[in-house]
Amino acid sequence: MKEFFICDCHLQENKVITSSFVVASKQVKPKKNGEPYLALTLADRTGQIEAKMWDNVEEFLDAFEQDDFLKIKGLINKYKNRFQLTIHKLRRMGEAEIDYTDYLPKTTKDIGQLWQTLASFVATFENAHLRALVESFMADPDIAERYRNAPAAKTLHHAYIGGLLDHVVSLFQLCDLVSRNYPQINRDLLLTGAFLHDIGKIHELTYNRSFSYTTKGQLLGHMVIELEMLQEKLAKLPEFPSDIKTLLEHMIISHHGQYEFGSPKLPMFPEALMLHYLDDLDSKMEAMRAHFARESALDEPWTSYNASLGRPLLDPKKLDPKKLDPNGPDSSKSVQQEKAVESAAQPTRQSEPGKNTAPALDLFSEQKA
Repeated sequence: MKEFFICDCHLQENKVITSSFVVASKQVKPKKNGEPYLALTLADRTGQIEAKMWDNVEEFLDAFEQDDFLKIKGLINKYKNRFQLTIHKLRRMGEAEIDYTDYLPKTTKDIGQLWQTLASFVATFENAHLRALVESFMADPDIAERYRNAPAAKTLHHAYIGGLLDHVVSLFQLCDLVSRNYPQINRDLLLTGAFLHDIGKIHELTYNRSFSYTTKGQLLGHMVIELEMLQEKLAKLPEFPSDIKTLLEHMIISHHGQYEFGSPKLPMFPEALMLHYLDDLDSKMEAMRAHFARESALDEPWTSYNASLGRPLLDPKKLDPKKLDPNGPDSSKSVQQEKAVESAAQPTRQSEPGKNTAPALDLFSEQKA
């Protein structure tokens, strides 16, 4: 049974530990004298740590590969304010020794409840074509199983089992809430785009031993995979309007928002633009939350450098905990605000009082009539 997890590094600083890890990456590099050393990224369900092996390296160069599981003895210390592991000994583990739940991070939320939340949103769609399309994906047993378990990314955001579903449910809530403020937005189209925008991740990423890319994912990327998946489902919905199909395709290929981020087109209509910005917002907020969680044991309010965001981060809660305490003097106001936000985030039909009902595009008018 694994006793030491990477999140416990602060408890073992400058101590020798023995534990098991999965190899997320492996590199052989030269030292200044030309001799090789091993530079590894090791992982378990609580995070990753950089590890180096400096001595007696030759006998271990071919002893294991990326995605193998290792039993390691080594020293936990800090380098440039980040924990690292200096490896003294290692060996490759046998399958009988491995408990996979120790190595792959998983959402703490109820996956079944997340899936039901998604279904409850879809049930409020007024556009029958879009509702039928999304329901066809959700009713596909293979897609549903993968959608419920896939991470949303390899490392950048929601990189855990159930991360894709967690991300999309959060995005649905954001889209539902923000679209109420903009009468030109067609909510059904926006939510359908949110459902589809990362669905290709179920085939782009593999997550049996560690998070990495499939061959198809490396060669095509999730956007191309999503276009293929969309075409396959629409082939079974012959009455689906071709104009709406084109809008969905554009939302898929433009949701990264920038050419340099992999989108061959920039968002060119309101729903596509809103999808991009809300997707980007949810991804970045999760990246911040995860970074704060990884360094929660540190006293410093400033984190280490966050590569995905390109900056160190400030955790305001570490500046003056009393002023930011939710149970402080203004707690009653906070509770009321929280209830208001929770109420606003519930799935609603567009025809409810106070809901913007004006369709975004003429091509939706006939289908709603």
